[in-house]
Amino acid sequence: MSTATQQAARPPGAPASITKAERSLAPDIARGGMLLFIALANVPIHLWGMTTDQYNHNTGQSTADHIALFIEQLVIAERSRPMFAILYGFGIAVMASRMFARGMDPKGVRKVLRRRSWWLVAFGFLHATFLFFGDILAPYGITGLIALFFVHLSDQALKKWLWGSSLYLVLIGLPLLAYAYSGGSAPPAMGDLPLYAEQMIMGASASITVMLVSVFLAMFLPLVAAGMVLQRSGWIDHPERHLPGLKRVFVTGMAVNVLSSLPYALVALGTWEPSTVPYVSSIYLTLLGGMYAGLGYICGFALLAHRLRRFGRRGVPGALAAVGERSLTSYLLQSIIMAPLLTAWGFGLGEDMGYLAAFGVAFGTWLVTVGIAVMLDRAGRRGPFEVLLRRLTYGPRRA
Repeated sequence: MSTATQQAARPPGAPASITKAERSLAPDIARGGMLLFIALANVPIHLWGMTTDQYNHNTGQSTADHIALFIEQLVIAERSRPMFAILYGFGIAVMASRMFARGMDPKGVRKVLRRRSWWLVAFGFLHATFLFFGDILAPYGITGLIALFFVHLSDQALKKWLWGSSLYLVLIGLPLLAYAYSGGSAPPAMGDLPLYAEQMIMGASASITVMLVSVFLAMFLPLVAAGMVLQRSGWIDHPERHLPGLKRVFVTGMAVNVLSSLPYALVALGTWEPSTVPYVSSIYLTLLGGMYAGLGYICGFALLAHRLRRFGRRGVPGALAAVGERSLTSYLLQSIIMAPLLTAWGFGLGEDMGYLAAFGVAFGTWLVTVGIAVMLDRAGRRGPFEVLLRRLTYGPRRA
């Protein structure tokens, strides 16, 4: 069949997979780097066996552990989730634009995106239940169900929703979230239940709770909207056209990154022991700065992709891009590796493990996912969870 005949035979709601030549390098590199941030941010949750202080930090840590935690809290904590949300919104906008280009009406586009969002909720709920209660797929899927109503809006209307939801988050959502974080503690024991049964109950309940809270507080809605605006602007797809703006946001984002998280990081270092109000304020400042810092990191990765464009999808940028192309698979692989390895219900290697060693495990896990992604890329294969999600969203591939 000719290309035109193949395209005509394809149902309007199932656009062809984006080929490697069609993919933009910058978003994939950003996703690949983001997944390292996610691994480093998530690994402390798998540690166990230690008491915690009033700030929910593990006690009995060495000086090297305190320094490692200080660095993580300074430049990574509460940065990966904003990055993920922005890039998630970017992906929604890319999918919508491709379907609109095929002549699909807004109702049909929303139907496809709604189906995909519900499947992300299902993936996330199962992930939280069976592996990691800190899952983020389900709350993003719920947010996507709201954001799908943005896909047909004009640029001006979309920006109004962006600023309106941002105002709500800054004035209501983040203060409540900061207060909730300040009282964080280890989950209570559940009697004589087997450890894995506790994980399943806690994971399922945590997933439902986080989904409800993310909707009520609009935790990710402005960031998803920002990702959609970013896609329409072309900043990430065509960084060569927006270098001054990208540099400005990156530089200011990194300044905000450090300044906003410094008080909270000093608590992790052990050099500041604030009372409740200053501590909650430091958490709020970290959460607020993390929104802009996440955007700054994404702009930085776009600049990196532009700088390394001569290498294409080879070498280090190619490896990062391979992970980014398979971000869903790589994200789930992190839990598939780290949860059984470290948790009490698994091999238990996280018992009394220091922060520095834990971050080493996270970095090693990320490297494993890079290696797997590169092997899949060289074999010309997509990630298995990307294939599954696409099949569930669009149905079986047609000849």
